Amino acid sequence: MAENDAMPTLPKKCGPYISSVTSRGMNLVIRGVVLFFIGVFLALVLNLLQIQRNVTLFPPDVITSIFSSAWWVPPCCGTASAVIGLLYPCMDRHLGEPHKFKREWSSVMRCVAVFVGINHASAKVDFANNIQLSLTLAALSIGLWWTFDRSRSGFGLGVGIAFLATLVSQLLVYNGVYQYTSPDFLYVRSWLPCIFFAGGITMGNIGRQLAMYECKVIAEKSHED
Repeated sequence: MAENDAMPTLPKKCGPYISSVTSRGMNLVIRGVVLFFIGVFLALVLNLLQIQRNVTLFPPDVITSIFSSAWWVPPCCGTASAVIGLLYPCMDRHLGEPHKFKREWSSVMRCVAVFVGINHASAKVDFANNIQLSLTLAALSIGLWWTFDRSRSGFGLGVGIAFLATLVSQLLVYNGVYQYTSPDFLYVRSWLPCIFFAGGITMGNIGRQLAMYECKVIAEKSHED
């Protein structure tokens, strides 16, 4: 009887993790790595779209081809995506407001598709002026938040991310790292904060969805104990 009690139990699968990986630190690393690679992939796709339409220009001495033009952009976007994706569920726990609106992967994938569509509109659709384009993208970005988020914390973090990311972009353009064609908001385009806001909401939703697996694993382990 004592020997049976002393025998270790085999790990049981739960979602993408196993029950032996239940430490919050390990789950945090796993989610961070997943979010990083998602951010790198989106950065490659969206950056290629912007370059093809000559929305962003990089110095010729820095680039030799489209894919090597902004070698630092994918890792930076991947790191930012990981931070944002981990920050959203952390803020939900801190505020005591668990996010339950449209919590399924199909909704998250639709959110990603809308975000890519907003970026596509910024590069492909021709408007009469930048103000009209900026107002349209602002409406689309807020519509994305209303459709897939609707949380006060999500909106607040989205605004903060848009402000900080736009400020960093201004500094990079000012120092000649790259430039925008036809800038109308100091050194960048006026619609850029809308893109950053929509990106923050999108990565936040992905981060929240990934965090659900950690909660399930911990809850099941607590039930078994």
